[in-house]
Amino acid sequence: MTNNQNNNLYEKKNNRSNWKIGTRELAIVGVLIAMNLALSRVGVSTPIVRITFSYLPIALIGILFGPFIAGISAALADILAFMVGGGAGGFFPGFTLSALLGGVAYGIFLHKKEIHLWRVVAVEAFIAIFINLTLNTLWISIITENPIAVILPPRLIQNAVTIVVRILTIWFLVNNKQLRSVYQKYSTAKK
Repeated sequence: MTNNQNNNLYEKKNNRSNWKIGTRELAIVGVLIAMNLALSRVGVSTPIVRITFSYLPIALIGILFGPFIAGISAALADILAFMVGGGAGGFFPGFTLSALLGGVAYGIFLHKKEIHLWRVVAVEAFIAIFINLTLNTLWISIITENPIAVILPPRLIQNAVTIVVRILTIWFLVNNKQLRSVYQKYSTAKK
């Protein structure tokens, strides 16, 4: 291979990389990850359930930038949340995997698609059943060494309540006329 051919391997086409995310989009992702960290600290607590809105920035990343960026962002946010605030029981990579899969799910269900209510319900049902009730219950069982039969009933109640809140808030965000113009301006799903 000549030197000229070798240089062509590293040239960018049209001065753009193959990534669909530029500096502005990276900044938006960073701000949304920071929002995720802040919103995870604030929530509504009852004796049975604690509701936070930390899923909203990850859902927005999924809508705007797709499954890969949303998954990586969710995993990074999980790791940063542990580093910044510590964890009650220490770091556990299973929860990072769950966060990554949740971000990927938002991207697969909501990116570059017309967002109907059934899509929002489908992604939240997938996250509630597969990630929250299956994987996260397994992770809690491994950490606490409690049987799944003991952990699952309160988690069923918690997810039954939170899924409704999550569906309504995401549905509101995607149907807000003022925010829709922002989504169209910054999304990689431009048509």
